Amino acid sequence: MRSVRTLRILGTRLEDIPALLAKSLPTRESQSNAFFVTLGWISAGAGALGLGLIAGRELRRRYKFKRRTPYDLYAHAGDYNSDVEFGVGI
Repeated sequence: MRSVRTLRILGTRLEDIPALLAKSLPTRESQSNAFFVTLGWISAGAGALGLGLIAGRELRRRYKFKRRTPYDLYAHAGDYNSDVEFGVGI
């Protein structure tokens, strides 16, 4: 005996719900497909992140290079040989 009553939310009859649930359950093929789709999105995101880091670093280096001051030329003067002492020479 079929019920005349329908669910307001789903708009289906009570007897049709088990069949709809069985159709919506994931199968083994859709699970493996979902895994590869997720893996593809993760690898695309990682690639975009790496590309963004490389491009950002290069843009920052160019920005800093264009805004040098004359003092930047002498900032590390004498660092190559730090064990030499300058003094009277006694």
